[in-house]
Amino acid sequence: MNALGWWGIARLGLVQACLGSVVVLTTSTLNRVMVIELALPALLPGLLVALHYLVQWVRPRMGFGGDVGGRRTPWIVGGMAVLALGGFGAAAATAWMATAPDAGLALAVLSFVAIGLGVSAAGTSLLVLLAKRVDAPRRAPAATLVWLMMIFGFALTATLVGRFLDPYTPERLMTVSATVSVLAFAIAMLALRGLEGAHVAAPETARRASFRVALAEVWADPPARRFTIFVFVSMLAFSAQDLILEPFAGAAFGWTPGQTTALAGMQHGGVLLGMLLVAAAGRLGWGSLRAWCAGGCVVSAIALLAIAATGWLQAPEALRPAVMLLGAANGAFSIAAIGSMMRMAGEGPAAREGVRMGLWGAAQALAFGLGGLIGAAGSDATRALLGSAVPAYGAVFTAEAVLFIVAALLALGVSLPARQVSPAAAGLRRSTT
Repeated sequence: MNALGWWGIARLGLVQACLGSVVVLTTSTLNRVMVIELALPALLPGLLVALHYLVQWVRPRMGFGGDVGGRRTPWIVGGMAVLALGGFGAAAATAWMATAPDAGLALAVLSFVAIGLGVSAAGTSLLVLLAKRVDAPRRAPAATLVWLMMIFGFALTATLVGRFLDPYTPERLMTVSATVSVLAFAIAMLALRGLEGAHVAAPETARRASFRVALAEVWADPPARRFTIFVFVSMLAFSAQDLILEPFAGAAFGWTPGQTTALAGMQHGGVLLGMLLVAAAGRLGWGSLRAWCAGGCVVSAIALLAIAATGWLQAPEALRPAVMLLGAANGAFSIAAIGSMMRMAGEGPAAREGVRMGLWGAAQALAFGLGGLIGAAGSDATRALLGSAVPAYGAVFTAEAVLFIVAALLALGVSLPARQVSPAAAGLRRSTT
């Protein structure tokens, strides 16, 4: 099977961008419509978004289907179709809530389940295809390109939807959502056309094993198990600050909504910088993916402690650089972790790439679903206990920093599976880790 060149990697990035364009509409635009236009409790869209993450525990099963069948494209196509239907269904449900709240809520639950299933099928198989078809030296830059294209998909969709959604009407919302879903599916199909190549049959032993046996084999592999725990812990720490950073700036320093939004933009800029740094390091051979994973987690912990200290010391001038540092460290360890996933996907039991990638994707999704809720609930609980907002936020930031240190220790303990390899293969692995 020939390795993908940069054009092939960019085509997979375009599919990821299409996936992201549907998801961002459901997690941001619909969230705002429910809370502002429909005056529904903010908890409702929060629970629906958490539901779409929770559903993604099925990722290993989706990956197993690709392992047994030998092709990933059908799973990506099917996943994108389900995602597109779920995205439109979520918009229709939101519009329906204005006149029939119960029926609209029922449709919203079904639609967000479909979104989670579609992301699981398409996202897992896309990452496996990327891992199997990209040469080792290109993995970190390839991961960066794919994720940057996804972010571009977020930004482009949000900009265009914002332009065409005003003035808001339920009918306009459904029209815009349908257009986004149809275009995303069509563009993804064009990008995938002829990309995967010939069918590659899985080994007979792998095809005969049940999913439960395959999952047990992967979980029994110490590096895969440890990396799964690392992904969960690091992404839990990563996502726990999402819902509390802007409120912290407002509570601690009295910043306006415009100022806190700009702060979030600065953090995202830092994430982009960190991603590009790891991509460049991968091309130049500076450091291993393991070192970037661990180092990014350690620097993230330092940045979180610095953010907490700005509140304790009443030093608002230090908040922006601390947030920029947090974003850069988050971007660095995230891309290094994705590169590590791609490197490790084919290790261990034969023909289990999909199960392994699915297991790590499920760990990430569950961490994201829990992280925002835990961060927000933790700040509320500590505020009630301490009687003040600033120490409460500081306590949560400190707890996240501890999680990042634990994640760094886990990253340092991840190693390749112990098995016999040729000296040449061993040398290649040492040069790419």
